[in-house]
Amino acid sequence: MAKKTEIERTNFRFNILTTLIYIAGILLIIQLFNLQIIHGKEYRETSNVRLSKEVTVEAARGKILDRTGKILADTQMGFNVDLYKTKAKEEDINSALLILAQILEKNGDKYIDEFPISVEPFQYNFDSDEELNKWRDEFDISEKATPEEAFYKIKDNYNIEGDDIRNLRKEVGLRYTIETIGYTSTTPIQIAQNISRASMLEISERGNELPGINIEVESNRVYSQGALASHIIGYIGRINEEEYNKNKGKYEADDYIGKTGIESLFEEYLKGENGIKQIDMTVDGASSGEYTTKEAIGGSNIVLTIDANLQNITEQALENNINKIKSGQFGQVYDAQGGAAVVLNVKTGEILAMASFPDYEPGQFLNGISNEKWNEYQNNSAILNRAIQGTYAPGSIFKMATAIAGLESGAITIDEYINDTGVYPRAHHPECWIYTSYHYGHGYLNVSGAIQHSCNYFFYETAERMGIDKLSAYASYFGLGRRTGVELPNESSGTLASVETAQKKGEEWTEGGTLSAAIGQSYNDFTPLQVAKYIAMVANKGQVVKPTIIQNVVNSEGNQVPKESIQAYVNQKLGLDDNYTESINMSEENINAVLEGMRSVTDEVGGTAYDTFKDFNISVGGKTGSTEAGNYTNAWFAGFAPFDNPEIAVVVLVENGGHGSYTAEVVRDIIGEYFGMNVQEIREDMSATYDTESLR
Repeated sequence: MAKKTEIERTNFRFNILTTLIYIAGILLIIQLFNLQIIHGKEYRETSNVRLSKEVTVEAARGKILDRTGKILADTQMGFNVDLYKTKAKEEDINSALLILAQILEKNGDKYIDEFPISVEPFQYNFDSDEELNKWRDEFDISEKATPEEAFYKIKDNYNIEGDDIRNLRKEVGLRYTIETIGYTSTTPIQIAQNISRASMLEISERGNELPGINIEVESNRVYSQGALASHIIGYIGRINEEEYNKNKGKYEADDYIGKTGIESLFEEYLKGENGIKQIDMTVDGASSGEYTTKEAIGGSNIVLTIDANLQNITEQALENNINKIKSGQFGQVYDAQGGAAVVLNVKTGEILAMASFPDYEPGQFLNGISNEKWNEYQNNSAILNRAIQGTYAPGSIFKMATAIAGLESGAITIDEYINDTGVYPRAHHPECWIYTSYHYGHGYLNVSGAIQHSCNYFFYETAERMGIDKLSAYASYFGLGRRTGVELPNESSGTLASVETAQKKGEEWTEGGTLSAAIGQSYNDFTPLQVAKYIAMVANKGQVVKPTIIQNVVNSEGNQVPKESIQAYVNQKLGLDDNYTESINMSEENINAVLEGMRSVTDEVGGTAYDTFKDFNISVGGKTGSTEAGNYTNAWFAGFAPFDNPEIAVVVLVENGGHGSYTAEVVRDIIGEYFGMNVQEIREDMSATYDTESLR
């Protein structure tokens, strides 16, 4: 009986346990039913918006400074506008984008707009037909479609309503941009950068009308000096498809990247290394917490060799000179198109100033440059750095190279006098410029006098005696017709007149070519920077000078990057070799004879720049030059100072500037600034007359 009772107790406990298990199972099934069926949709939506968002913490871009520490390109905290993808209706998104555009425009802020069609009037904005056709194929636009028809087709694709063409253009522009670049609920697209506080406040106040639009405080590029040194600094812009594909993993689709100048070449140093931040979000999308998983490392600072004050004077002097030439203040009107100026330390090769005119404002590119401004820059070639990309026949400023080659090769001597009779009796019988103007020659001149009076005949004879091979060898030694290796992208190599150059063009070298080359014509085409290097080497008694614009690079920890590392980086980026040209020991007597000729150009009556420098209290060596280029007559002045102990070489080129003597005042003003003179007190004889020169 006792045994039976024990069995009954065991069975009872088993039944109780089984019942509890069934009850728990039933409760679990009911709960699962409740979660999946009754409240499933609600909880799925909750799950979809309860996110842990990983955000890139952008590294502060490195600064660009002048040699004195003045900041030319900076990174400052500012307000940016980001757009996240939301579940808002398309009509609400369109409305929000229009409101946003109106707020920004009202406060003078720019926003990205990459839609390639303008209105009022309707027109396509493509650089080539190839780009236009590719775009048409991508968006299924007929080849026969007008810009207006294409605009309205895209508008309808985005279901944008309204009649005001200006508002429609704003909405289409923003919709096109965000759809093209792409964005998600966790990865936003940046619509505007560094907006005003007024815009920030209004956007924040009207947040309920702007779904998905957030204000972020981030570091932004600032060009505080405006257009100063714009061709050296360059600019950054939104990364394009090619750049993005080339740098996958390093950039986001809406990142900014260096496009030109130092910003482009030193992008890898300036960019730094981005960090990562995790943001936990509540159901309604608000941030509930955040933490950094990887710290951002700021970019390196790039310190340039230029002096901002001297750069400013150089740019002003060049622009003023071009305007004076265009207005006929030198006695004759020339429609000067642009120009360049370079100031070089003759001992170290450091570029102290380098100007190109017209210039541009790098800040225009930060939120997407307007079509109007871009067309303006394109029409006057403002983006072109004429100092290193423009190539021009040097004309008479090449004559020092011919003189040195003739003296060093023994073709002429410093004591020899050559009789300029006006017309050279060889080859095509070229005339000296003075014969063309006055029908007589210079008479007997030695090498110094030939440089002073810019006598073509003397240099024809010099080149005839030594031949083109000797001439081109010495010109090449001075760096003419070769890239200087300056730390900037897209430097032109130019062209040096030689037998080899003629052969590359499928032509035979002629005796007439030798005579033309001797006075800076023929195939000779050099950049102003190459000419500055050449003048610095002449002033430096033939010693090799290597132009540089980088003083040092300082990383985020305050340590300087080794010079060797910088040079290796630049060589790799620009495709340069590291071959160094050994200096040639030239006869000091020969060089001094050439330098004396340059001194007399500025210091003696009859010198082609005497009127500009006659009241100047620093002795300057110089040379004028003018060369015909189609319907243009380009004007040069190349000089150095002080004459007895040269410190700087200065070269100025003005496109269609007429006469080299017109440009001499730019050099005078630059030298005056460099040596601390008050250039306002330097008298200018506006009554001076300038004889028209041909190839002088």
